[in-house]
Amino acid sequence: MALQKEIWLADIIEPLFASNTFAARAVDHSAFVTNKRVHVPNAGAPPAVVKNRAELPATATQRADADLDYAIAEYTTDPVHIVHAEEVELSYDKRQSVIASMRSALADKVHLDLLDAWIGGANSMTKETLDKDGVLELMTAFDEQDVPQTGRCLILTPSAYATLLMSLTNFEGQSFLASANAQTGVVGRLYGFDVYQRSAVSADAATNNVYALAWQENSVSRALGATELFTDDQNPLYYGDIFSALVRAGGAVARADKKGVLAVKSK
Repeated sequence: MALQKEIWLADIIEPLFASNTFAARAVDHSAFVTNKRVHVPNAGAPPAVVKNRAELPATATQRADADLDYAIAEYTTDPVHIVHAEEVELSYDKRQSVIASMRSALADKVHLDLLDAWIGGANSMTKETLDKDGVLELMTAFDEQDVPQTGRCLILTPSAYATLLMSLTNFEGQSFLASANAQTGVVGRLYGFDVYQRSAVSADAATNNVYALAWQENSVSRALGATELFTDDQNPLYYGDIFSALVRAGGAVARADKKGVLAVKSK
C-alpha cells in the first residue's frame, strides 16, 4: 500500500465573534473603570419662565438633581491549560491562539452586557418588524424629545437589517449602502441614524424580544478597561502552561429621563 502525504497547516481556524464597533458611540467613562461604581449626575428640571412677572418677590425653588449610577463588573475567563507537548509538537502557535480567543470571548460578553444595560435603562416601542417607516418613527420620537440631530445610532439584528433593506427602493438602497463605513462598522445611514448590524443585540433576546436599539451617543455611557492576562508558565503540577484573562467593564443609560435611547421589541 502506498504511503500518502499529510500536511498540517501553520494557521488554525479561529472562532467567529460579533463586531463591537458600536460601543465607540457612547460617553466614555473608561478612565473610571478601576472604581467600584460610576456616578453620573443629572441636572433637574429647569426653572419656570414667567412673561411680564407681576408679583414680587418671586418664589425661590430648589432644583432636584438626580444621581444616576452603575456598577463596574469584573469579567474573567476560565483558565486554559496547554500541555508541554502542545507547545513543541503542534504546527501552529496554540499559546497565541488561546490568548486571542480569550480576548475575543471577553469582548463578546462585555459588549452584550453593555447592550443589555442600555436596553434595561431605555424606553421601548413595540413593532413586529422594523422597515424604513419604523426608522422614521424612531427619528420622529427623538425629534419630539429634542435629541441632538448628530450622533444618532441604530443597531439591528441580521433579520431586522434584512427587513430594513427590503423596504428600501432601489435609489434609497443605493444611497443607504453608499453611506456605509467599514472602518467604523456603519453599514448604512437612514433618517439621520448611523446603522450598525450585530448577530445579537441582547443576551436575553429570547426573553425581552429586543431586536433593535436606537440611541444618541451622549445618552449612553461605557467604561471598558484593558484586558489583563494571567500566566503560570511551566507549572510543575500541570506539566505545562496555564492562562486566564480578566477585564473590568460597565455601562448604563446616561440620562435619568431616558431621552435619546429607545429599544425596539417584537410583539
